[in-house]
Amino acid sequence: MSHSIAVIRGDGIGPEIMDATLEVLDAMGLALSYEFVDAGMVALEKHGTLLPQATLDTITRLGVALKSPLTTPVGGGFSSINVELRRHFDLYANVRPAISFPNTRSRYSNIDMITVRENTEGAYIGEGQYLSDDGEVATLTQKITRRGSERIVRYAFDLARRVGRKKITVVHKANILKTTSGLFLKVAREVAQQYPDIECNEMIVDNTCMQLVMRPEQFDMIVTTNLFGDIISDLCAGLVGGLGLAPGANIGANAAIFEAVHGSAPDIAGQGIANPCALLLAAGQMLDHLERVEEATRLRKAIVDTLTAKDRLTGDLGGSARTVDFAKAIASRASV
Repeated sequence: MSHSIAVIRGDGIGPEIMDATLEVLDAMGLALSYEFVDAGMVALEKHGTLLPQATLDTITRLGVALKSPLTTPVGGGFSSINVELRRHFDLYANVRPAISFPNTRSRYSNIDMITVRENTEGAYIGEGQYLSDDGEVATLTQKITRRGSERIVRYAFDLARRVGRKKITVVHKANILKTTSGLFLKVAREVAQQYPDIECNEMIVDNTCMQLVMRPEQFDMIVTTNLFGDIISDLCAGLVGGLGLAPGANIGANAAIFEAVHGSAPDIAGQGIANPCALLLAAGQMLDHLERVEEATRLRKAIVDTLTAKDRLTGDLGGSARTVDFAKAIASRASV
């Protein structure tokens, strides 16, 4: 089975980890074809814009993209390329697994959870930002809709059924944000009643953060709003060793973009020492999305086996190997 995907090589360490990821995917014999498109600083230099129309058109046509980290320069225009991509394609569901891996710098070894974050509404997208003329007062509009709440919660419950998860924690701040977070919680309760096979509990966001640090094993899946999900998903990444092991999927009705959620790390760009695991794990999410679950499982197993063997690990994982050598170690285990 062949699939064509759009590939954004990204900024900073992006091209290095993308090349490593594609080397592993090619070694697996997946019959994937790539259409390379530009975004970020490379696009600005080549096309005069951070997000060319040709890139948007290609993602629209193919429906799937694999993306390395991008840099949004300070100044005018949109606040984030990632936010603009989510807005343009209505990628309403952000899915961030956090799973313990062997031989990582983590305090825990038994983490296995998924955070499902609403991706298009709320304070995070920065609607209605205004600074008074005297610079003394800043305001921001936060908008939550029934439609946005319903579809993200339903996505989470459907995902739980599909992948065999048994419990969902609805995270909110409805005790204080009684209208916005209150609406989200009300809708979540309504949706949860339609899934009697899945346990559902509710937790205020500040208590959630404390509980994640103290007893993370109590969580299976979390569903929450945009800003809370942004914070919680990074906290969960910290539980398993950091953003170098954190993939992310952005899912909409007609398109999906899979990414490493860490930054472009310009301080080590070009040195060939970056860890490609986050992007490789995102590629695994992409294969799941393409209904190539067996291949996704094979890829994740190759990563685990390489970490277990401590075979050519990069410096952040305790080794001294280069990005390309680490990728080759994974590729050797994932190849057909």
